[in-house]
Amino acid sequence: MKSITINGSKRESVGKVATKALRNAGKVPCVLYGGEQAIHFSADELAFRHLVYTPNVYTASIELESGEKFAAILQDIQFHPVTDKILHIDFYQLFEGKQITMTIPVKISGASQGVLNGGRLLFTNRKLRVRALPKDFPDFISVDITPLKIGDNVSISDVADEKLEFLHPENMAVVRVAMARAAVAVEEEEEGEEGEGEEGATEETAAVE
Repeated sequence: MKSITINGSKRESVGKVATKALRNAGKVPCVLYGGEQAIHFSADELAFRHLVYTPNVYTASIELESGEKFAAILQDIQFHPVTDKILHIDFYQLFEGKQITMTIPVKISGASQGVLNGGRLLFTNRKLRVRALPKDFPDFISVDITPLKIGDNVSISDVADEKLEFLHPENMAVVRVAMARAAVAVEEEEEGEEGEGEEGATEETAAVE
């Protein structure tokens, strides 16, 4: 999984006055949890634009002025209710041999035969909760919808990976192709064409005889 670097500074004071001063200076107060003790730091608001304002999921490499570096994931974020400015961010520290849970986006590819026949593609679960070691997390879960016909689906069991533990029922559909009115008309038309072909073959056989 790709990582985004966040350059920050440790916070000497965590009171309301100091926090307000940080925000007025265009910085975001943050806390890193998961280690022996919580680490309070701040970073420029612009540093988070690629981490927060994206449909993709990244880990964060937090690099402090003191020279300390931490691998982490974004755990919680607070926005201003009116301006949508970032008010506060909580991070959770990553450790190489310790599993964590993350929400991973699903990306589909291909052109479903069922959709081409008039079916309706229902992309019901665009993100999945997954538990794994930090090094095993993919950037996204890939699903090829090309073989899907009307009534078919791709379930959790179809995207299973031995390195990943999906926190969903195995039979839960990630994406499926449902029947639509247009698809009914296409099926009836195809059945009619097949019937006409059989009649034509009979008449030709009789003529040869």
